[in-house]
Amino acid sequence: MSFDVICFDCDSTLSKIEGIDELASRVGMGAEIAKLTDAAMNGEFSLEAVYDRRLSLIKPDKASIDWVADLYIAEIVAGVKEVFSTLLAQGKTVHIISGGLRQAILPFATYLGIPEDHVHAVDVYFDAAGAYAGFDQTSPLAKTGGKAIVVAGLKTTAPLVMIGDGKTDLEAKQAGAYVIGFGGVADRDIVRENADFYSTDPSLLFVLEHIL
Repeated sequence: MSFDVICFDCDSTLSKIEGIDELASRVGMGAEIAKLTDAAMNGEFSLEAVYDRRLSLIKPDKASIDWVADLYIAEIVAGVKEVFSTLLAQGKTVHIISGGLRQAILPFATYLGIPEDHVHAVDVYFDAAGAYAGFDQTSPLAKTGGKAIVVAGLKTTAPLVMIGDGKTDLEAKQAGAYVIGFGGVADRDIVRENADFYSTDPSLLFVLEHIL
């Protein structure tokens, strides 16, 4: 199949990390928060049931967001740079749709050649001293079903594909997207069973033969 609009999840898809889990580890809460993240990605809890709880416990400040932004790039999944270069060279429209924190993902998107308005994620807020001051609780991406809302909002009649590792990525099917499940970092049964195509290849290069 050939797609004109290609959407990617970020955490455990473009980068090997789960950003919020890394922020949790930085403050000594890694194991506790990772369990909540994994449960949400496996469909055991709704995303909204864990989103505010995780950030309220971690309270990530601006310095930690900058730190995890660098980590996204350092832990890039094999093949991602080549995939993005190929898609952009062919004039494809590429978006990143993530339940992660937008300010942490933006530098990674810039590194991959993606403009800011093609990055859909959850804004985090800081006070004048750079301390955590909350997040955008109106964002659909902090709630179950959010990726379907964002995909529908792209308002395209062109064939669209969503590539990701978690249950939230499967939601794009509700908006008519074709879903490719990526298990090269996190192999999840629910995605393996419900994606239109699934691969555990550790490199993302495999997607090119399925989307071009």
